[in-house]
Amino acid sequence: MTDALLLACPRCSTLNRFPREKLAAGNKGKCGQCGAPLFDGHPVALNAGSFEAHAAKSELPVLVDFWAPWCGPCKAMAPQFERAAARLEPAVRLAKINTDDEQELAQRFGIQGIPTMILFHHGKPIARQSGAMDASAIERWTRDALALS
Repeated sequence: MTDALLLACPRCSTLNRFPREKLAAGNKGKCGQCGAPLFDGHPVALNAGSFEAHAAKSELPVLVDFWAPWCGPCKAMAPQFERAAARLEPAVRLAKINTDDEQELAQRFGIQGIPTMILFHHGKPIARQSGAMDASAIERWTRDALALS
């Protein structure tokens, strides 16, 4: 039997089984439900419902940027986070949660300042970083955090 990962679709959040060897070879796959690419090099906007599929049920590490539209540092970091997504996928899924819209998630994870990034693996936070960072720093911090977990 092929060793497969469970991956959440960035469009519909359906869980898909995807062979690890195809992922390692750069195959981006398609969702079995909606046909969307499983990876497109862009952060995924999450809400309370889709968060569970991506951070808790998907087997891929997920780096979540907790942000708000009125936050200057968040606006400055947004294009950097976008660049980091293009570099880190498909090894890591990057996602964004608007703390104004998803106050319960922000409270659940103790978000007191934004931007704050939390790296999740198997539904558990494994690293946390507050403050704006450039794409290279985001990538380096993520890889270092995964190596330590």
